[in-house]
Amino acid sequence: MSSVRQLKLGAFMRPISIHTAWWRYPGALPDSNFNFQHLKRYAQTLERGRFDAFFMADHLAVMNMPMNALKRSATVTSFDPMTLLPALAVVTERLGLVATASTTYNEPFHVARKFASLDHLSGGRAGWNVVTSSNPHEAPNFGREEHVEHDERYRIAREFVDVVTELWDSWADDAFIRDVDAGVFFNPERLHVPNHKGEFFSVRGPLNVARPIQGWPVIVQAGASEAGRQLAAETAEVVFSGVNTIEGGRELYGDLKRRMAAIGRPADHLKVLPGAFVVVGETLAEARAKKARLDGLVHPDSGMATLSVTLGTDMSVYKLDEPVPEIPESNASRSGRQKLLDMARRESMTVRQLAQYVGGAFGTLEMVGTPKTIADQMEEWLLTAASDGFNVMFPYLPGGLDEFIDLVVPELQRRGLYRRDYEGATLRENLGLPRPENRYFAKG
Repeated sequence: MSSVRQLKLGAFMRPISIHTAWWRYPGALPDSNFNFQHLKRYAQTLERGRFDAFFMADHLAVMNMPMNALKRSATVTSFDPMTLLPALAVVTERLGLVATASTTYNEPFHVARKFASLDHLSGGRAGWNVVTSSNPHEAPNFGREEHVEHDERYRIAREFVDVVTELWDSWADDAFIRDVDAGVFFNPERLHVPNHKGEFFSVRGPLNVARPIQGWPVIVQAGASEAGRQLAAETAEVVFSGVNTIEGGRELYGDLKRRMAAIGRPADHLKVLPGAFVVVGETLAEARAKKARLDGLVHPDSGMATLSVTLGTDMSVYKLDEPVPEIPESNASRSGRQKLLDMARRESMTVRQLAQYVGGAFGTLEMVGTPKTIADQMEEWLLTAASDGFNVMFPYLPGGLDEFIDLVVPELQRRGLYRRDYEGATLRENLGLPRPENRYFAKG
């Protein structure tokens, strides 16, 4: 196979790995989540591999799971993304820096200001992952008794994005004239006060940060429910999807592009990057052995707790060796829940089997094999309209990251599927995304 299209690759760092037991794997650096020197090394390795972006997921509470499982989780502590990413901006030059910020437990002005600042500090490499928060334990950290209902969270998110982008457009690109002789720092005619008044937010503005280098930081979204897909079609420029079959990838890809066409958005203004948990070996047997060893380090308590969180219900009340029963709807992530339930039905899995599966890589797409077989899979997804690339999840670090950069990347480059150098200086340029025009000024 060959194609003029090339893969876009992000790195889902969470901030390290999605796998529950990554920190226990031989050779892994278990303090990586909270060790800047390790994180600096990982970011620089990704840049050496010409990755588009370092993607940092975030949580505003520890995971809602029992203590016997929580005590085994390496994600209970990690840096605030908007503290870590500016530091990584200083030690990298082209790598995009994408962070999660919740629209449920933040204010639009805060998010607009932080990401505009990151975009300037990084020279135009910032991206905002728009999430509505699925963890109900975040609510009491912000003075709320209950988590906001799923569909309302998405209505809030839609207006939240509007407010943030209005604030980013407060200043024209040429507003700051800095005329030393006249003593005039900016041109008042190139300033707009948004004065937003909506259903959920009232924000006067303007933003007290100049318009971002990219116009707007790249807007990323990961929800795949009905509400999430519509939000993505209307606002997102990158979708990090959780589909785990190529058929599911094609369905989501086609659906998002059709929704975009219906509202007049060009299809190439959105890149779809499914999460891919990649384990590399010199042989298929070696790769499978690595995966089995890693999965063998997942404690049963972690698997059952992770399954309960994902499905939004306490799975410990069900018999482990019986088929997965009908699960009532919850206020958790609907797309992630449905993906697992569909798989359990399709493969006649028991509760125990589903817990073991989810306890490792959370049920995401897995690519376990040699550099050639992994490149084959990625190429098929790209060429059959299932994705524009992948958000790669490494099984353990630094080893899993180094193996991908040193073995898989050269194979993709040899096939012409992946860049040998960055196309530009900004995240938008490297992703092939246009710079948004300023809605208030002719010169945007």
